[in-house]
Amino acid sequence: MDVTKLLGGLRDDDFVVLGGRDGGFVGRGVRARIDVPAGIGGPSIAEIVGNELASLGQAAVAIGALPFNRVLGTSLVVPDELWFVVDGVGPAGADIDPPLGPDAFSLTPSLSHADWCNLVADATAAIENGEFEKVVLARAVEVSANRPIVVADVVRRLHTLYPSCTTYSIDGFVGASPELLISRHGNEVVSYPLAGTTARGGDPDADAAAAAALLASDKDRAEHRLTVDGVAAALAPWCESINVPDRPGVVALRNVIHLGTRITGTLGASAPASVLDLVAALHPTAAVGGQPSKQALSWLANHEGLDRGRYAGPVGWVNASGDGEWWVGIRSAEIDDTRAVLRAGCGIVTGSEPMAELAESQLKLQALLAALVRP
Repeated sequence: MDVTKLLGGLRDDDFVVLGGRDGGFVGRGVRARIDVPAGIGGPSIAEIVGNELASLGQAAVAIGALPFNRVLGTSLVVPDELWFVVDGVGPAGADIDPPLGPDAFSLTPSLSHADWCNLVADATAAIENGEFEKVVLARAVEVSANRPIVVADVVRRLHTLYPSCTTYSIDGFVGASPELLISRHGNEVVSYPLAGTTARGGDPDADAAAAAALLASDKDRAEHRLTVDGVAAALAPWCESINVPDRPGVVALRNVIHLGTRITGTLGASAPASVLDLVAALHPTAAVGGQPSKQALSWLANHEGLDRGRYAGPVGWVNASGDGEWWVGIRSAEIDDTRAVLRAGCGIVTGSEPMAELAESQLKLQALLAALVRP
């Protein structure tokens, strides 16, 4: 779809969600902020947000990038104005000349390569000891620039580089996610979990061979199934019917190939009133936390040594009817003036090799580096 008009006048403080069933939108201005003190794990996020949206009118839409940590307080924003892809028009740009972006950068990783490999080895040892089946380790890279990073430029580059992903920009949290956590439109729900990754080089024959090898990998198929089964189990109690394919497909992006399974369902009479209830039930999936979730998250809290912030948290929107679409906030960066923090995660299971997981994390970090670092 052509979003040139939508992104042509983009400003750094605009709200962007490009993707989903109707193509997404750009929002401008803050009509309201909805505070959720207990976070996504609290008992009332759907009620708080739903009541506020009802008071603002049927056309109101709340947008959010929620923390990975379920108990952290958060907020959603209701923009003053929205421009939708399907309408083919966008917001007016600023009257002043666009700012000059940075042209010099330094990169600082949160862990040395050796320390990361040791952490992966510790995780595999914990798995062999029976503490959990899978854990997702994240690492961070801080980018420092010589001038303020122009968020609007990063968003435009991300959409160009990864058109099949959902590009988002919400209060300095910017990314292009390939992974749909949950969408709800009426009684129809869709989730598209991803787990299992290999490199993609651009040669058609080599990429086809890599995809076939990924599909044939017992390790990657087992890792992927953990995530699929967890999503299906969370959705099933609310669905009168649910379709969970037996075999995954492949999702090919610019530089990586993932295993993916598209899960669809029809909600029953006991379904919750809001997509946010489904978000709370699903997050974090085994694709970003681990399995069993409680044990994996406890291990991460004691070993990962990383503040994930909004990385791998739910990113999306909800309307006054309770419909909405939420993605997993991966391939992301937190941007603040001249500084950006990028994070990438790797699923660790039996058979994971530290150097291979390091290479995978570098591939995933490249998604944002390609849009940020422009010497």
